[in-house]
Amino acid sequence: MDQTGREVRLPGIPKRIVSVVPSQTELLYHLGLEDKVLGITKFCIHPAEWFRTKTRVGGTKKLDIGKIRSLEPDLVIANKEENTKEDVEAISAFCPVWTSDIHSIPDALVMIREIGALTSRVAEASALKNQIETGFKEITGARRRAGYLIWKNPFMAAGGDTFISDMMKAAGLDNVFSKTDRYPEVTIELIRSSGIEILLLSSEPYPFKMRDLEELKKIMPDTKIVLADGEMFSWYGSRMREFPGYLRRVNW
Repeated sequence: MDQTGREVRLPGIPKRIVSVVPSQTELLYHLGLEDKVLGITKFCIHPAEWFRTKTRVGGTKKLDIGKIRSLEPDLVIANKEENTKEDVEAISAFCPVWTSDIHSIPDALVMIREIGALTSRVAEASALKNQIETGFKEITGARRRAGYLIWKNPFMAAGGDTFISDMMKAAGLDNVFSKTDRYPEVTIELIRSSGIEILLLSSEPYPFKMRDLEELKKIMPDTKIVLADGEMFSWYGSRMREFPGYLRRVNW
């Protein structure tokens, strides 16, 4: 079973893998699957050498099904949120698709373990999981009320049932939009009335810049507003190892 409850039957250890999720592509690299991964998306920018050399099979929301088929994969690794149901079903017609569904840190750790088992990298996945758990236990700091914006025009925030929100919690940030689902539209008035102490502007999917920070600072001069590395908060997988170190470097 994958994380969506779908049964996935593999004839053996996969030798021809296509990954259509950037963070899981990075995970496959960390697990040492260089020779097994044939295709990735145009958004799979890490590792850089894979981005340069692997076959690109479209974007996460608009996959090139024909190109994926031409690679003759024996496993495609997808994600419920990042890929469309239609694309996953189309690929499933000719290849097994294992789909993750990540809403929390525990979900991500299960994904790491299960992909390790699928690809015969159990020891590597177990070591990575242990490194992540150890690092997260070392995170310290006072708790603060925070919001995390992922989009502009309209402003959209990370709701309480997202992986981002769970990462915020691990970082000592209590999500002021935790009672909402997914990625709600929010207004400046709502943000200001939430009792927020720190507002994080993500680098993805909308690439907030310093000019956005400065504009918001004029409106909310008493709120700490910072640019946040979106990969650190939303890339489930091996990138999670770097999160504790990232928190030590930022000036919040």
